[in-house]
Amino acid sequence: MKTYYQKLLSLSFLIFAMSFQVFSQEEPTEKPVYRISGKIMEKGSGEPVAYAAVSLIDVETEKSIAGAVADFDGEFVITNFKNGTYQVQVSFMGFQSFASSTITVTDTNYDIRLGNISMETDAVALQEVTVMGQRDLIEEKVDRTIYNAENDRTLVGGDAADVMRRVPMLSVDLDGNVSMRGSSNILVLINGKQSAIVASNVSEALKQIPAEEIKSIEVITSPSAKYDAEGTGGVINIVTKKNNLQGATLNVNSSAGIRGSNLGLNASLKRGKMGWTLGGFGRAGYNIIGAFENNQIVTGADGTVANIFQAADTRTNMMFGRYNFGWDYEINKFNFLTASVSFGLRNMSNRQDGLLTETFIEEELVSSLLRDVNVRNRSNNVDVNFNYTKTYEKPLKEFSISGLYSQNNLTNDFINSLYTGTFDEILNRVKNNDLGLNQEFTLQLDYVTPLGDGKNHILEYGAKNILRRAESDFAYFIADGADGEFEKVDDINLSNEFSYDQNVTAAYASYTTNFLEKYSFKGGLRYEYTNINADFRNSEIDADIPSYGLLIPSMNLSRKLEKGNMIKAAYNRRVQRPFLNFLNPNINAANPQQISQGNPLLDPELTDNYEMSYSTFVKGSSLNFTAYFRNTTGSIQPVRTVMDDDVIYTTYENIGFERAYGFSVFSNVNLSGKFSLNGSIDGYYADLTNGLEDPMFAASNQGFVISGRLFANYSLPNNWQLQSFAFARGRQVQLQGFAGGFGMYSLNINKQFNEKKGSIGFGAENFLAREMVIRNELNTPMIMQQGSNTMRNMNFKINFNYRIGKLSVDGPRRRKRGVTNDDIKEGDGGASGAMMNNN
Repeated sequence: MKTYYQKLLSLSFLIFAMSFQVFSQEEPTEKPVYRISGKIMEKGSGEPVAYAAVSLIDVETEKSIAGAVADFDGEFVITNFKNGTYQVQVSFMGFQSFASSTITVTDTNYDIRLGNISMETDAVALQEVTVMGQRDLIEEKVDRTIYNAENDRTLVGGDAADVMRRVPMLSVDLDGNVSMRGSSNILVLINGKQSAIVASNVSEALKQIPAEEIKSIEVITSPSAKYDAEGTGGVINIVTKKNNLQGATLNVNSSAGIRGSNLGLNASLKRGKMGWTLGGFGRAGYNIIGAFENNQIVTGADGTVANIFQAADTRTNMMFGRYNFGWDYEINKFNFLTASVSFGLRNMSNRQDGLLTETFIEEELVSSLLRDVNVRNRSNNVDVNFNYTKTYEKPLKEFSISGLYSQNNLTNDFINSLYTGTFDEILNRVKNNDLGLNQEFTLQLDYVTPLGDGKNHILEYGAKNILRRAESDFAYFIADGADGEFEKVDDINLSNEFSYDQNVTAAYASYTTNFLEKYSFKGGLRYEYTNINADFRNSEIDADIPSYGLLIPSMNLSRKLEKGNMIKAAYNRRVQRPFLNFLNPNINAANPQQISQGNPLLDPELTDNYEMSYSTFVKGSSLNFTAYFRNTTGSIQPVRTVMDDDVIYTTYENIGFERAYGFSVFSNVNLSGKFSLNGSIDGYYADLTNGLEDPMFAASNQGFVISGRLFANYSLPNNWQLQSFAFARGRQVQLQGFAGGFGMYSLNINKQFNEKKGSIGFGAENFLAREMVIRNELNTPMIMQQGSNTMRNMNFKINFNYRIGKLSVDGPRRRKRGVTNDDIKEGDGGASGAMMNNN
């Protein structure tokens, strides 16, 4: 469906885009222009049906004489036909086909205006269940790209990270870390809101959201002033399925495999103006085995060169759960209430069995150590949301007030057991406990009002306040032997309490206008003031962080071309505040040879984004081409140095700059009514430098990063469906090295039964190779490191889904607003421990 945001678009070079107006004007002619025009609307909601296919059929021969494709506003014009008797037919996926009455074209009746054509959604009766028809898998809107995950049957048994791997412009590594066009500094929202669980660690939060609960994922590369200024790469909004039906229903979905299984139950009840939803989903991963090797050459301060080799087998087990209760109430035609509470939990265990560390100096073995490492990562969270929306007789006019309270409790522990020189018994053990607490309270006001006739001018403004508190209570303990009691280490650098309070106050205004018939412009200005207080409770360490204010402009410009094509340009400035695992001062020494620590004194990074794109629609297939430039100053990057005993120390610093020159191409192709294919290619050239002159610390790196994906769907007879997916990403450029590339693929076949009330299927993932190896590089004047991680993630699974109950359509859902906290930089899953990072 289409909101008024789709009448806007992305911005910057106004004169360049307006030049297309000249070439789109029709040549004057003295001959009559034969044409049939109209506008295609969705029955009930009245929203335009973009990209609907329109055919002009000769009644006598029953052949197609001419055709057209509706534009973004649902408008179409058919030309290039002669006198005769015709019928107009309209078709689009998810809607019932439309056929007009007979039209007679003569010398005096050659310009025919059909007006609005209403199309009904293609509802299929399933005994007592009504299911809405599918839409395209990928939709290109004027301000965002939408991936309709509810139409992807290969995702049964997966999670949100599996869904994002299929979305154009996004890249997800094997740990679930998400990047957009090469930038990991993105904002991830859930139904337009961000909770403390997402703020703590995006990759872990994604594992708690089952794929079956996701309706769509929206990728917003150039956010307007309404959004928080955070998120250098853009905004990702995960839209979950909501209930707008009358009646009661219960849905059971499950999957069982050799590497992971899940079980979910979801119920909904709608009676009159009030609705309730209750759901829960659990996912377990087990026996996920792998290995890693690491070879590093380290130059010490005295010039001694050490060659250190590490290797271990790994085992991972995990269990995730998320439960929610929602309520909504339509007070009257113009007033609407929603509220929800959700609970989540995570229990994850990572083991390194037989971590062998061998140190050579001038090819002589000087040390050989054997350890077992056990890392436990646990958390539980609660989110409470409330929203009140008031609408008016005047279309698009709306006021809303939203509130959010979120709390996330985290526990990050590790135990490192060192064996004796004979490797036959444990000499001592080291334990690190890190108890974290994240709390967040948000209040937001938004007001939208059309100006004048309300068709071409819209004004939006609002205010927001976010109060955050993050705490980390960390401590180290040591014990002798395998059974000795742990004793706390009396060192304020290893055992302390750290608190971090952040208060962000913001106000914004945004103006949207349509002009010169085919142009849309949206410009806005946002001001944010951030106040920060940080404190080490058990020491006198000075963590004074100054407050700062930021003025954030944004501009978007679009121009509609012929046949639904569109060109758009955009510019915006974004800020990325350091938070969470970037700041946590707890020293993570699970691997004593490679330790990491956050930096509480980091400054925010500032990015200017420029973007241009072109969208077209050719014979039922959509194409999008985008070019962009991103310039970041003060980019937050991991920095490695050498400590005593040849230990590599990782922390975070604001480097000089980071530039990215990129492009993306993606297409959605409907080859027939049964077979569809979509894919994308994303690439960018990265240029990073820390701006230092000292050759011992100066660092820079450049290179190309390419990724691509391909998805195919084929509908077989008798309600069988076959789907396949493949994704690959080349190595990523980092300040001091490269992160290795990887690929993955899957194949699913599903069968619907009992009048499509249930489905059962079989899926296979990464089934052609037993192992996947990812190779990483690190290069500094003091460090040369090559490492590899091996994962055995081949998985075979059986999927089952069944729905019972009685539902009927309750009409179009009322638009609802909510809190959108768009404002924290997430880590790469690598360094610091617990306060808000869950590795």
